[in-house]
Amino acid sequence: MTAVASIAPAAPIRVAAGTTAGSAVRDAGLPSRGATDAIVVVRDAEGRLRDLSWIPDADAEVTPVAADTEDGRSVIRHSAAHVLAQAVQGLFPEAKLGIGPPITDGFYYDFEVPRAFTPEDLAALEKRMQKIVKDGQLFDRRVYSSNDEAREDLADEPYKLELIDDKSGDPDVMEVGGTELTAYDNLNPRTRERIWGDLCRGPHIPTTKYIPAFKLTRSSAAYWRGNQANASLQRIYGTAWESQEALDRHLELIEEAQRRDHRKLGVELDLFSFPDELGSGLPVFHPKGGIIRRELEDYSRRKHEQAGYEFVNTPHITKEHLYITSGHLEWYADGMFPPMHVDEELNDDGTVRKPGQNYYLKPMNCPMHHLIYRARGRSYRELPLRLFEFGSVYRYEKSGVVHGLTRVRGMTQDDAHIYTTREQMRGELTSLLTFVLELLADYGLDDYYLELSTKDPDKYVGSDEDWEEATTTLREVAEASGLDLVPDPGGAAFYGPKISVQVKDALGRTWQMSTIQLDFNMPERFELEYTGPDGSRQRPVLIHRALFGSIERFFGVLTEHYAGAFPVWLAPVQAVGIPVADAHVPYLEDVAAQLKSRGVRVEVDASDDRMAKKIVNQTNQKVPFMLLAGDRDVEAGAVSFRFGDRTQVNGVPRDVAVEAIVDWIARRENAAPTAELVTV
Repeated sequence: MTAVASIAPAAPIRVAAGTTAGSAVRDAGLPSRGATDAIVVVRDAEGRLRDLSWIPDADAEVTPVAADTEDGRSVIRHSAAHVLAQAVQGLFPEAKLGIGPPITDGFYYDFEVPRAFTPEDLAALEKRMQKIVKDGQLFDRRVYSSNDEAREDLADEPYKLELIDDKSGDPDVMEVGGTELTAYDNLNPRTRERIWGDLCRGPHIPTTKYIPAFKLTRSSAAYWRGNQANASLQRIYGTAWESQEALDRHLELIEEAQRRDHRKLGVELDLFSFPDELGSGLPVFHPKGGIIRRELEDYSRRKHEQAGYEFVNTPHITKEHLYITSGHLEWYADGMFPPMHVDEELNDDGTVRKPGQNYYLKPMNCPMHHLIYRARGRSYRELPLRLFEFGSVYRYEKSGVVHGLTRVRGMTQDDAHIYTTREQMRGELTSLLTFVLELLADYGLDDYYLELSTKDPDKYVGSDEDWEEATTTLREVAEASGLDLVPDPGGAAFYGPKISVQVKDALGRTWQMSTIQLDFNMPERFELEYTGPDGSRQRPVLIHRALFGSIERFFGVLTEHYAGAFPVWLAPVQAVGIPVADAHVPYLEDVAAQLKSRGVRVEVDASDDRMAKKIVNQTNQKVPFMLLAGDRDVEAGAVSFRFGDRTQVNGVPRDVAVEAIVDWIARRENAAPTAELVTV
């Protein structure tokens, strides 16, 4: 198991009063341009990023921020967004500006224009941006003396005017915030004449030449400030990096990610689909996908049984009152499907004889598990009590965010709720985190770090003291694991803080997987109790835990992690016989029967295709073991192994081949078999 990579912070330097941060960077001998670790901004003692042109009133200690850090790239990307906006208004003078923030791995800018941007437009804009970058225009910060001055300056920009009036520090409004209203002007580097400007809080790189490599990637429709009730805009996406090499690596990663897209592979490998007749975000798993899903679940069940979990089952719908008690209707109603009003009885004249009641599709399993706990008296001797369920839940995701298997409306959670005493709490969390990480590693996901989500001050229940104890306990358990721990302020559910395991896949992308939440509030709401050693009635502590998160999302992540070439123990077809000619089919069917008797999922390709085409077809279907047989193999009682990487081992005695396959599956190898790895 490995932790997420991190770049060591630069050593602080001192900026003398009345001088620029850039001069301090140069005096310290740090690179200022042309290198991947060139300093692009500095961070002051309050943690605020400052331009290199910043002049402090008093001596200040700052930390240099290099281009090849996440903060450095973010500043480069935000500056590239300004260059894009300048290019758009140069080619489309009628364009009105929205916002242009940096985002993960890139940036975007929204525009009001008469028509949608075309690929030809993007090519022309990229060319114009290259000229702006080459010109080395200066980014110059300007403070407005008043909102009226800003309104006069931006009178032709209706969206900017709205941002001026909404200068509230909203983090979604990238251009404003803080105590000052500022603009950044692009100046001619020789005459310092203003060429273009934008309302912005900054910071920015010193000149456009600090954007070494960028590319516009696509355009799409968008809405002002993300609200479909607002004006329709056009959004252009791009990416920018500290070097051409870094950009090239990123573009290669995008291409590889497209090849690995689980939605594409789901069709090609006949794993799952999303029938229109069912509705958005409601997948069905085909037989091959069903095999993979069953193997995922069965292995998880065995591991949970060994760890002392007890299995439960709960219904898909429930009366409204349950989610009033839990607080979900107060805090989570937007994520729930609308209620079904049933059981109402009417008199002949239409008046109500018996009132109906609302039922909801369950968005989570925990309230039902609490009812199981509460069904009878509990003793401290039963704790920790670990309840586990593969439970189907339904969440009303907006259509714009539904995405393949990774963001669905109907899902199956591997949901566990653990009821412990206060004294058991820390030890249970420690063993639980170990259990989670080891099980993820069993599926081949062993590169991860932890994230600690803490209280949202506007959305929580319970006392501050309980939240503090729960948060401190989780933090200490996470730190004791030795993994990196990243803060997520305000990211907790309304009932308690959580640790989430952030997994890196084969392409280095991060996915949130398992979550562990510590909850002092639900036991109070549901009046859960146990009898202590002294006979007193006490409240248990509740731990919520999902390992996969959801089977669907985990399936999608694994599909992309393995590029559809699942480990042999998970593969829907583990081996396939490929005859050289029709005469060799009976021999391979006999070998297949031998494999089936040992529990191997095996087929024989008896189609009319030539052998070479069969190999291509089965390779494309990601079958890990291909067994070839011709006259010589039949005479020798052997087969030839063919693997997905095109390596081959010839003349393997059939009994040896069978044992090699069975042993590979039994060892639960996650690596793809090759001629080098398979021992025969």
